[in-house]
Amino acid sequence: MADIEKDDLEELDEELVVVMTDEEGNEYYYREEMIVPVGDKQYAILIPIEDGEEEEDCGCSAGCGCSEDEVDVYIARIDTDENGEEIYVDPTDEEFEEVRKAYEELMVEDEAE
Repeated sequence: MADIEKDDLEELDEELVVVMTDEEGNEYYYREEMIVPVGDKQYAILIPIEDGEEEEDCGCSAGCGCSEDEVDVYIARIDTDENGEEIYVDPTDEEFEEVRKAYEELMVEDEAE
């Protein structure tokens, strides 16, 4: 992923931007789309922020279908570190499936309204 300029991040000031770093030190930027509660834990649905991402958004939720390109989302469990700060960690396979099902149920309920 190419560098994202600081000005680009400032445009997203109302949205939570999550920076993930891989084993090689590469940074990836995500927009927190929504929080999905499952049991006593919370999981974030994260959408990648691409270089040159369109400033205009359809305003729909993830998976709205109004874009020709499908967006891969990232699911992260929200934990708290020893300093009391939120951290995003990979969910287990079981947690991933539970969150996927809960997300789908939320989307069905949202469409019904």
